[in-house]
Amino acid sequence: NFGSGSRHWCPQGCWAQHGPMAGILEALVDQQISVVTNDGRLFVGVLRGFDQTSNVVLSDCQERVFDTEKGVEQVVLGLYVIRGDNIAVVGEVDEEIDSRIDLSNIRAAPLKPVVH
Repeated sequence: NFGSGSRHWCPQGCWAQHGPMAGILEALVDQQISVVTNDGRLFVGVLRGFDQTSNVVLSDCQERVFDTEKGVEQVVLGLYVIRGDNIAVVGEVDEEIDSRIDLSNIRAAPLKPVVH
């Protein structure tokens, strides 16, 4: 329950009951993470919570939109929820390294959707 004052619904050690994803997400609460969704979108934000279906809540969230000509556009989203069934990859962000990257100089095609 996100509204109960706790960071997330899942008590510490709940990975044994709810699978390894809960344990991974538990360790990342209050850290900056990146999330790649099944449709190829990339979100970066601070993990504030998650639930039993791996829905995640990110604060200070931005979507990074890649383009082969214009560089990377950062779309500010603020507080954002991503459905767990749409998450392909979750990773930690090294904030020091990330802050040194000039995204306007990066040229890349958008990611293609995940094919299962």
